[in-house]
Amino acid sequence: MPTIDLAQGRINYRVAGPANGGKRPVVFLHGLLVNGELWTGVADALAAEGVRSYAPDLPLGAHAIAMGPNADLSPRGVARLVLDFIAALGLEDVTLVGNDTGGALAQFVIDTDASRIGRLVLTNCDAFDQFPPPPFDSLVKAGAAPGRLHLLIAMMQPTWLRHSRLGFGPLTARPLDAALTRRWIAPLLADAGVRRDTARFMRAIAPADLLDVSTHLGRFEKPVLLVWGAADRFFKLDFGRRLAAAFPHARLVEIEGGRTFVPLDEPERLASEILAAFYARRPEPALVS
Repeated sequence: MPTIDLAQGRINYRVAGPANGGKRPVVFLHGLLVNGELWTGVADALAAEGVRSYAPDLPLGAHAIAMGPNADLSPRGVARLVLDFIAALGLEDVTLVGNDTGGALAQFVIDTDASRIGRLVLTNCDAFDQFPPPPFDSLVKAGAAPGRLHLLIAMMQPTWLRHSRLGFGPLTARPLDAALTRRWIAPLLADAGVRRDTARFMRAIAPADLLDVSTHLGRFEKPVLLVWGAADRFFKLDFGRRLAAAFPHARLVEIEGGRTFVPLDEPERLASEILAAFYARRPEPALVS
């Protein structure tokens, strides 16, 4: 896996697609306690159409390399890390794609500096003062201390519990891959630095900060696509509609049966909608609002 050294620390990232395909690059942002593997199916589908994509492992709990001790791991700080990652790779006119906490970070990115962002794709994600929504707000409060976070993740070692309603289970409509979810929790179990990073990010989450960002979304004049799992229990469809209305040029596509992890539930469909919106490929049939 390639790595890149930034001021904040070393970042692992996944890359897919041709280096010289001539199509605008995609950068994927994942959420808490997962990593860039969340996007593998979408990245592979885009690569088949000649689109190159990058999926960094952000310091949100499933990253294998701890950040530097002085790194700013607030949401705004991680947004700056994303911008530094994009700049270090020399990417321009980026299609920025976010899911879950990664969708909130994408909003912080465009609020901080949208000069390298050409278009935005949001799947089910935090917005306004839902950062995060219940019951995940309790998890974030509990995980704000590294010791408690270690205990919580240690409890998730049995696959049945990790995939239950107390773990990742409610976030996807499809069966989860046990090896994948095991890889997600392994860094938190093994590395005190990763636990430190994740707890610092959780302590810095403030719903008021994202609510403030939401008042600026109307300034983003570039195209926005929302691809929303309509069966999500946490980020409901009405929430996606409200978020779409906050942008001047947004289109909402509903994914029937999809839940929070749209990239896992419908990777081909999500890729198809991105291609149709921004790379001149016809989409599959969809409910559009």
